[in-house]
Amino acid sequence: MCDVQTILKSFISDKFISSVPYGEGHINDTYAVTFESNSGDRYRMLLQRINHTVFTDPLGLMNNIDGVTKFLKKKIIAAGGDENRETLTVIPTKTGELFYHHSDGTYWRVYIFIEDAITYQSSRNQQDFYNCGVCFGNFQLMLSDFDTNALIETIADFHNTVKRFEALKLAISQDQAGRLKDVQPEVDFALEREKYTGAIIEMLETGKIPYRVTHNDTKLNNMMIDNATGVGICVIDLDTVMPGAACYDFGDSIRFGASTAAEDETDLDKVSMDLELFEVFAKGYLSVSKGFLTPAEVESLAIGAKIMTFECGIRFLTDYLNGDNYFKIHREHHNLDRCRTQFKLVADMEQKMSQMQEIVRKNSL
Repeated sequence: MCDVQTILKSFISDKFISSVPYGEGHINDTYAVTFESNSGDRYRMLLQRINHTVFTDPLGLMNNIDGVTKFLKKKIIAAGGDENRETLTVIPTKTGELFYHHSDGTYWRVYIFIEDAITYQSSRNQQDFYNCGVCFGNFQLMLSDFDTNALIETIADFHNTVKRFEALKLAISQDQAGRLKDVQPEVDFALEREKYTGAIIEMLETGKIPYRVTHNDTKLNNMMIDNATGVGICVIDLDTVMPGAACYDFGDSIRFGASTAAEDETDLDKVSMDLELFEVFAKGYLSVSKGFLTPAEVESLAIGAKIMTFECGIRFLTDYLNGDNYFKIHREHHNLDRCRTQFKLVADMEQKMSQMQEIVRKNSL
């Protein structure tokens, strides 16, 4: 890897003190970097190498992030908040670019480091999950009047469930890894639900629900929690911010946060969708988002949880059939285990859908 100090000189003139790897992300390389100013004050910045294999248009990606964060800053300042803690701050290079393109082909960016805040990989308690709902609901609220036409798709068709399903059918037909014979129950489960794959896309394309600025990776670990208050203050990891449906973000949070088991649990008896946790998140999310969501969007939230979970399951199954080429695995049949937990959640949501919809309606009033 190229020298970090050389890269940083393109952004910051202050004295470099140290650099250490930071966080648990799997896509970009991240470093917490300490500097010392001329007055002797020390401060930190966040340096990241952009994974341009995943994000093939770094300029479009950074234009998305810069546009969204500048828009958020105006809202935060107007509300009397702290613009440097409540959203990410992109530090341009000394020549005004949003990233540094090194001669070795790598791309780098710098953010202000948000001090006195932390991220958690999973909820410590229900209050964390409620705060997660509030934080992502507020994120969408502040961006509800942002022009989505100004954003590119940083990953094409990321939540196009129809195309995800077409990829699954291709994987079934090709059976590259010779595994089809062992996964017929999972294949049958998926094929029986093909008719649901276009539900959200159809609502977007017909205008039944509007395009929103969506985060598309709404896990708890993409929210900074203030150390003093325990409240979510900042949504981070904006690489997948794109135009989409509000229910994408709601649904992905439920898929991950309201499950009673880990994403790769092998004992499916432990896997279910916890209605109490569903309501905890819905209460938090709708406490702020009900002010801008349309009635049709409110009605889409519960089905969004099912579709996002189903989409994730078919992606795991597709990768398993193709020989585990996309998702990192740590044991044999890891992607199949992941697929099975998602499909178990889908089946459980189908049984609880009327209750989920009632919870959403009740908390949207």
